[in-house]
Amino acid sequence: HVQLVESGGGLVHAGGSLRLSCAASGFTFGSYVMGSYRQAPGKERELVGILSSGGSTYYVDFVNGRFTISIDNAKNTVYLQMNSLKPEDTAVYSCSAKSPQGSRYDYWSQGTQVTISS
Repeated sequence: HVQLVESGGGLVHAGGSLRLSCAASGFTFGSYVMGSYRQAPGKERELVGILSSGGSTYYVDFVNGRFTISIDNAKNTVYLQMNSLKPEDTAVYSCSAKSPQGSRYDYWSQGTQVTISS
């Protein structure tokens, strides 16, 4: 049974940090491309960053060095470390996975709420 379970969201003050965890079961995360997305109220879902199956990372411009995606292969879990959080980072964050050859993400987590207070 393939599943992505995300955790670690919460409420923090601006300038604080959170680490989101995305645990995979039913497949090996390291062989897939992992995408981190977020959706703020009233807005469309947007990409935060990508971890390739080769271990390379890509982040969109608004991250600006504040977020880091990493993987623990032994735990089959990907982490999104978020520092210097801003109120505009408030959103539901989701992780997703697709095969390197795939054109769309096959698996999605349930999402976790991140709320940043000013």
